[in-house]
Amino acid sequence: MNYIMQVVKKTYVMAESDARKLLHDPTELITRAVQPILWLGIFGEALSKVRAIPTNGYSYMQFITPGILTQSVTFIAIFYGIAIIWERDMGLLQKILVTPTPRIALVWGKMLSAGIRGLCQAVIVVLFALVLQVSLNLSFMSLTGVFFITILGAGFFTGLSMIIASIVKTRERFMGIGQVITLPLFFASNAIYPIDIMPTWLQVVARLNPLSYMVEGLRGLVVTGDLSRLPVDLLVLVAATFLISLFSAYMYPKVVV
Repeated sequence: MNYIMQVVKKTYVMAESDARKLLHDPTELITRAVQPILWLGIFGEALSKVRAIPTNGYSYMQFITPGILTQSVTFIAIFYGIAIIWERDMGLLQKILVTPTPRIALVWGKMLSAGIRGLCQAVIVVLFALVLQVSLNLSFMSLTGVFFITILGAGFFTGLSMIIASIVKTRERFMGIGQVITLPLFFASNAIYPIDIMPTWLQVVARLNPLSYMVEGLRGLVVTGDLSRLPVDLLVLVAATFLISLFSAYMYPKVVV
């Protein structure tokens, strides 16, 4: 019980300290808001005029909004591991690792911190979608679901980024690998087109892609109102995030070897 309380306390401390940095310097959120705004304002608007993609009776802007929200959160989280490389280069990581803080608390703290940043991005995407007059279901229940899915999705991709950061030695190589991972994951998902129109082999990849479950859950909550698959989406995200957090905790000490 003491160990669990220590993990919870240290996780909160790690996440709170990082959130405080964000409050002091919110420019990162402003710069990262440009990408989803461009995707919605240009790509979404342009494709909505073509009407070549089946969206089950919903406008393409409605269809793509959860996908762009997911993309925005993913792109923040996947590059979160670069902080580990920076801490290692500055000598801060060695100081952190000699403290009695459990490794899993270090991982969960960064996951939760990335989730907070992801929620800020989600607010930006939703507000911009409303400016574009995209009809969304923003009830208390749907927003609660968006909150949990965003936290879980950000946590999963943060864990993935920390594993990468534990292996590579330089920030430049990390950035390259991050780009190689994020773009295929995004395009091999249901973020900007339905899985049904993909080639068979890509459908298999999409159904194994955690990003697809994040998009599907968000789309059901804020667009279609169909929550029949929401338990499956949440279960997959919880299981994937928990497992990758354990692997990240296992890999975390190796960054100083």
